[in-house]
Amino acid sequence: MSAADSAASFFPDPFPLPWASDWGEDDDYGLWLALTVGEARQVFRWISPGCFLMGSPVDEPERFDNEVLHEVTLSRGFWLADTACTQAFWQAVTGSNPSHFQDDPRNPVDQVSWDDVQTFIAEMGRRLPGLPVRLPTEAEWEYACRAGTTTPFSLGNNLTPDLVNYDGNYPYAGGEKGFYRQKTVPVASLPANPWGLYEMHGNVWEWCADWDGDYPTEPQVNPQGPQTGDFRVLRGGSWGGSGRYVRSAARFRGEPGDRYHDFGFRLALGPGERVGSPAEPVTWKGLSAEPTSLRSRTAEPSSTAPPEHRRPVID
Repeated sequence: MSAADSAASFFPDPFPLPWASDWGEDDDYGLWLALTVGEARQVFRWISPGCFLMGSPVDEPERFDNEVLHEVTLSRGFWLADTACTQAFWQAVTGSNPSHFQDDPRNPVDQVSWDDVQTFIAEMGRRLPGLPVRLPTEAEWEYACRAGTTTPFSLGNNLTPDLVNYDGNYPYAGGEKGFYRQKTVPVASLPANPWGLYEMHGNVWEWCADWDGDYPTEPQVNPQGPQTGDFRVLRGGSWGGSGRYVRSAARFRGEPGDRYHDFGFRLALGPGERVGSPAEPVTWKGLSAEPTSLRSRTAEPSSTAPPEHRRPVID
């Protein structure tokens, strides 16, 4: 099921969020909204609730033992940034840029710790009181990364550096060697996954909210990870890693204060609230418009959205 099809069954409440600078719906990926701080902008995609198999099957090549396959249900939707946080967006919020690779402000911010990200999130909350900004849980991250797929990558059974920024000297599962960029690349410069999310594989490892811990074997609903721990979860692999580490199921961890050239993050908003179901009419809770009426009033996710879908930016 595509994100657009999924969005036809489950809608965020409210939509748009009161802090959105612009918003809309497109045929390929469904609902989106953007937050603008100064001249920097971050687009978020609506991720509808659903069930999936988290982890990897025992016959997946090069899997790790900590990827125990188990069923996960996410009962509420959420908004997820369509890219990792850029250096431009980080600097607009904090006034500084800690990144090692500073050749392009569209590159993902790197060299940020989990603790640094919490400070960043707190500053966003100070500027926009009540903004439900946070890191995604590990389960939310993998659900969005997979985007309905069960293959090792959301882009298929294997990949090349033309599709993902990783160390092509170390391909996945006997694949052909490729080039090695040795650095980050601007966000949204490589193909998106089926739900319109860019660089979920490679470029920078992305911090998640959870403490690191073993997966359960029984089905889970809205898992949050262990209550305590010594390490926080990172997902997605990076420019410096092999093909094995950029798989959808691959897990990594770091101490909350760790900062490395390939550590970044992606923001989430929510969770949202499920409104309606496939078995009953879908309504827009708190809104008078029917879902179909939105399509005629929306635009592609760009800075040229129609006037009725634009608000002042955050200073």
